[in-house]
Amino acid sequence: MKGATLYGTLKRKAQRVQNILGDMGYSNQVVELPESTRTAEEAAAAIGCEVAQIAKSIIFRLANSSKPLLVVASGVNRVNEKKFSTLLQEKLKKADADFVREQTGFVIGGVAPIGHVREIMTFIDEGLFQYGTVWAAAGHPKAVFECSPDELVAFTGGQVMSIT
Repeated sequence: MKGATLYGTLKRKAQRVQNILGDMGYSNQVVELPESTRTAEEAAAAIGCEVAQIAKSIIFRLANSSKPLLVVASGVNRVNEKKFSTLLQEKLKKADADFVREQTGFVIGGVAPIGHVREIMTFIDEGLFQYGTVWAAAGHPKAVFECSPDELVAFTGGQVMSIT
């Protein structure tokens, strides 16, 4: 990760994620990269890891209740929306940029799995557990943090399942 910036000189939202990690008692460090990490492919290239190690945060809007749903997916997996609709007994809708920002406090491409402005039901892709280390967005499109899949579950309180 050439050119990475450690916490202390982070952008405001990335520093917020760093502070939340510290307040939760974790020593994981948020880094800002010179390249974009907006997509899983860009993040993997910037970090130097496999695309599957990127824990991408995808926000959906539940059709009837308009509540948010967060699926933290491996960078190579697509969310099976029908599976979630059946599980939750509510159709999933794509969340637009305004909804994502309103519910999480973050912009698309920088949505962290933690630190949202509202409580969000969260599911974690079991596909992430094949790796000891994964990388998640940290509040800004160029900020990420490294964690284990178990830490990701602990941070979020998310339910682990197959998302495909």
